[in-house]
Amino acid sequence: MDLVLDFCDQYFLTPYIYPSHWSEDWIVRQAISLYLITTIGGGLLYYLTATLNYWMVFDHDLEKHPHFLKDQVRLEIKTSLEAIPIMSFLTVVAFLLEVRGYSQLYDDINLYGGIGFAIFSMVSFLLFTDMGIYWIHRFLHTRYVYKYIHKPHHKWKIASPFASHAFHPIDGFMQSLPYHIYPFLFPLHKLTYLGLFVFVNIWTVSIHDGHCRVPALLRSVVNGSAHHTDHHVYFDYNYGQFFTLWDKLGKSYRHPSSFDGKAPLDEVKRLLDKRDKSQ
Repeated sequence: MDLVLDFCDQYFLTPYIYPSHWSEDWIVRQAISLYLITTIGGGLLYYLTATLNYWMVFDHDLEKHPHFLKDQVRLEIKTSLEAIPIMSFLTVVAFLLEVRGYSQLYDDINLYGGIGFAIFSMVSFLLFTDMGIYWIHRFLHTRYVYKYIHKPHHKWKIASPFASHAFHPIDGFMQSLPYHIYPFLFPLHKLTYLGLFVFVNIWTVSIHDGHCRVPALLRSVVNGSAHHTDHHVYFDYNYGQFFTLWDKLGKSYRHPSSFDGKAPLDEVKRLLDKRDKSQ
């Protein structure tokens, strides 16, 4: 995150925002800057990605499903934009520690073996965070925790891409913890980390769009929209974020309904076909 902070300091914050006597290394200034960057940047990334997905990928026939709420998209956006500033406040602590050199993020691509290690660390990051999110997500479904923290996200039984960030801010922060923990435990190139941060946000949007596009060869391995759609519909299954491994180990895996033509979108299509034939 210090790469983004340095860029903003050079081209925007130092010349236009802060008093000249505020040092760029001052922890208070860094905390304020990181909060603004995380809130504005995270909000824009969510909104732009979800909007593009909503208009280019999401099948709007899903909005005709009986469980798709009235004004749901507006409510999802409202919930997300209310949660992001609070999640950013909690996230700044991790970013501030990274910027001040307490993590294992590094600049020199050759420091740990070049491109090969960078690619390995990407795979490692996804495996580690998938494991962490699985157990955190499953914990959020326990009886007393669910009622107070995770239940708002399951208001969207038939989700749209805008539901991806529409949850209680504590819920969102808890599920993001593995992303912040990883670079404190393992070396990770700074550009790789930024790329993964963007990828994670795009992936989170994509698994809420109901468009089940995982290649047949990978359907039993990759936890895509088909799996997460069933999580919203059937509740106690498919907690994973990227892969199906931990759901299978934890006996919470459910074969996606869409692979058998029984997903919410399939139900809507059948209802629309039946209505058209009757007219």
